[in-house]
Amino acid sequence: MNFKDYDPGPFYDEIFETPGHARPGVESLVDLLHNLEKGDLQRRQRAAETILLNLGITFNVYGAEQGVEKIFPFDIIPRTISAKDWDYIERGVKQRIFALNEFIKDIYSDQKILKDGVVPKELILSSEPYRKECIGLHPPKGIWAHITGTDLVRDRDGQFYVLEDNLRCPSGVSYVLGNRQVLKQTFPGIFSAMRVRPVDAYPNLLLQVMDHLVPESVRDPCRVILTPGIHNSAYFEHSFLARQMGIELVQGSDLVVSDGFVYMKTTRGFQRVDAIYRRIDDDFLDPKVFRSDSLLGCPGLMEVYMKGHVALINAPGTGVADDKAVYRYVPKIIRYYMNEDCILPNVPTYLAENPKERSHIIDNLKDMVVKETNASGGYGMLIGPASTYRERKLFEDKIKANPRNYIGQPVIQLSRSPILVKNRYEGRHVDLRPFVLYGKDIEVIPGGLTRVALKKNSLVVNSSQGGGSKDTWVLYDSQNE
Repeated sequence: MNFKDYDPGPFYDEIFETPGHARPGVESLVDLLHNLEKGDLQRRQRAAETILLNLGITFNVYGAEQGVEKIFPFDIIPRTISAKDWDYIERGVKQRIFALNEFIKDIYSDQKILKDGVVPKELILSSEPYRKECIGLHPPKGIWAHITGTDLVRDRDGQFYVLEDNLRCPSGVSYVLGNRQVLKQTFPGIFSAMRVRPVDAYPNLLLQVMDHLVPESVRDPCRVILTPGIHNSAYFEHSFLARQMGIELVQGSDLVVSDGFVYMKTTRGFQRVDAIYRRIDDDFLDPKVFRSDSLLGCPGLMEVYMKGHVALINAPGTGVADDKAVYRYVPKIIRYYMNEDCILPNVPTYLAENPKERSHIIDNLKDMVVKETNASGGYGMLIGPASTYRERKLFEDKIKANPRNYIGQPVIQLSRSPILVKNRYEGRHVDLRPFVLYGKDIEVIPGGLTRVALKKNSLVVNSSQGGGSKDTWVLYDSQNE
């Protein structure tokens, strides 16, 4: 196998500058793949999939009939990012996360940005993930979003854009860690030759974030991951991270509130819990405050949290910054709190709630991507160029019935990267989700989750919609020793 017939097409290709000419720093990877014996890459692909299954790097598609355990489709050819590009991404993501934290802090306290008219007040009050119960909250160290997954895409001109922000319970970091373990076993030696930056510090960095939120008087903090249980689509990530971090994985029924603290039930009695990485949505976190019918959370948890006797990662209420209508205002949010221009631009976004912009969306449905403001996983979305007249008419009716619930964006021609298709290479569209940890400092893990649309010509990269993943190699600068 070789790349002589590989066609990057009219898109930005992550590996090749032009047909047959690899980007600087990637030549040794292309040479390695070119020099493999016939069938060798396919054997390594099958071995990689077996390793992923053994690691438990799996997911569940809600409503699937084939059972709960399924590996996240994986392509063995890594996606590479130059040191220069990564520096740009890192600076842009750090800026964005800092500003969004300031925004969340503000709207649950003084609401200065709303009073100054920078973000419309009604937009926030009508936001589905806005939690009035969080008004007046003061999370430890003033940090609301400790873990963020920011979705980036690259257009055909090579420019990165932020597609959306994920500040509630962002998933996918287990694939970042698992994919790296797989590639190290599959291609030992190439990492040192390519000078790939490591990602395996993530579990320890997350522990440091959790410890940073615990009062200094607590000498030996107890940290746990709170999961909804085995039927959650990301359960395997929850258990994988718990193993990697060396902490307990608990469900709401394993926790109890007593004397103003949260305790974990153990075979030796109750053990006080100091920090909870919760993978449960706000609605189900505490039936005394949010949904009274929730059996997933812990009654009384919010009262303990408000007293400062337990840390929650991420803080309740952060989802308001996930709202895709709020996303439209992030450049203004950055300007307001930091007095800086946005480093990483947004994709141009039209709000269906605005009558003029709603007309623009409806008149151009065939050429736009329409999204529900609070949907995820590729659901609730229309990709105009790939849609039928009936699908567009259905979305038009939905938009008119509930305009606050929809935004429209022009189609971004996502960059592509080669994948293995039987005995040849073909280009597929990719995005990137870097993971950001906010504790004592803001840390961006060098790499992130590269999702790939495995279906030919598809722009949908979500695993629930037939997408897969790649290992993401951030290269050291050639001058960096």
